[in-house]
Amino acid sequence: MAIIIDIADAVVQLLNQASFSQTVAAERRYQPIFDLSEMTDLHVSVVPRGVIRKSLDRARDSFEYQIDIAVQQKTDMSQAALDGLMTLVEEIADCVRKQALTAYPDAHCTEIKNDPVYAADHLEEFRAFTSVLTAIYRVWR
Repeated sequence: MAIIIDIADAVVQLLNQASFSQTVAAERRYQPIFDLSEMTDLHVSVVPRGVIRKSLDRARDSFEYQIDIAVQQKTDMSQAALDGLMTLVEEIADCVRKQALTAYPDAHCTEIKNDPVYAADHLEEFRAFTSVLTAIYRVWR
């Protein structure tokens, strides 16, 4: 199997074993797209995004595997509900950055991106919170 898939699966395992302020049931997906009727439930999707390969020397390369983690849920637009989802995104970012991937220990998270922190157009148009973290995992081989 492709290494990026192995890393994405390891991220799913990490998230599903961690404790957060809300119950998380992460899934690996290629497209985190749901019908609006399905969005009343919290969705945490782990999506393989990209690979950057850099030469270290003649024998080794450094690979940066980009893994997106999408947090999505339809909301009542209350401050409390939105604050809770933003807190969950931050908890997930902290977990991913600080915890080793037991299912793929050679991958080390070196960076987390979350820009923008949420999709304002999804809130306005669908009343749905969407935030995407991009975790960068480095592997030398």
